[in-house]
Amino acid sequence: MSVLRWWSGLVVAFGLLIVLRFVLPLPFNNEIIIFAIYVMGCNFLLGRVGFISFGQPAYLASGAYGAAFYLYYFGTNPYVGILVGIVAGLLVAALVGPLFVRLRSDYFALVNLALAVIIFFMMQKMLASVTFGDNGLELLTRMDSTPVLDITRPADFWLFAFLCCFGIWALYKYLDDSVFGACCLAAKANEDKLRFLGYSNYGIRLMAFVVANTTTAFAGALYAIHQGLVSPEMSSPARAADPVVVTILGGVGTLYGPLVGSIAFVGMKDLISKMVGHWELIVGFLLVFVMLAGERGIWGSLEPLLRRLVLRQRDADAPAETAERPADAGVKAR
Repeated sequence: MSVLRWWSGLVVAFGLLIVLRFVLPLPFNNEIIIFAIYVMGCNFLLGRVGFISFGQPAYLASGAYGAAFYLYYFGTNPYVGILVGIVAGLLVAALVGPLFVRLRSDYFALVNLALAVIIFFMMQKMLASVTFGDNGLELLTRMDSTPVLDITRPADFWLFAFLCCFGIWALYKYLDDSVFGACCLAAKANEDKLRFLGYSNYGIRLMAFVVANTTTAFAGALYAIHQGLVSPEMSSPARAADPVVVTILGGVGTLYGPLVGSIAFVGMKDLISKMVGHWELIVGFLLVFVMLAGERGIWGSLEPLLRRLVLRQRDADAPAETAERPADAGVKAR
């Protein structure tokens, strides 16, 4: 029963994504999945470790350009390109992480934002001979078809991204339930107690930083394959607040908040922008409303209600079971 309970939430959440696949346009679904993976790293940093990061576009661009450089200059297999993008993001996170995690709160947020600005201008100006500046790297003709799942086709790409997303959520659910997840919360809430238990605050933060930003780089590699184009715009400082906004919108520290927040954010961007020019204004009003309503985000507000419904259903079934037990005992006694 515990195994079924562990998987039930994941099955329900991703079952809804399958339903959306047949209701909404395919490009919309692909963008939701990739953006949810992108936000998941920011959500883990903010919700579990207490690090607010405005530098997620830097790690997104690391994964995207890692995949793009391989596909444009070295090879044609998109699976290998994704793997190279993940490794590139891992290396960048491991390189800057030992320095960044020593900082706290505002300083951490600002230094990550500075990293995003640096990577943006490097890709736009300094390495323009390699990245082609604002024109970007065109990858559509650089990728070969792959057997079994041809991720150069949108339908097969959706299935691949869906399976990857499910695996990432299972990983983060495991991390949340593990000793490592508890140590991350302890590092956020009470460093002295964590140190008293024999754990290193610095080591816990560094590991969380690397895991979260490698996830973000993975989303960047998926973007490169999906869009077929990588440009400096994805690391633009103007988009630095997007993952933080969606994290708060969905619910900070919740497992399914990034999914819910991504559906709301991408939906408003793609649908409301057709009717309203400045769609970000609508997002701002919604964010203010969500914060004033309870500071728990959309999923953070819905989750207690769903739990109450489940508990009421269990309580309604429990008397029927207890009423049957005495009768059964009497039959056995006879």
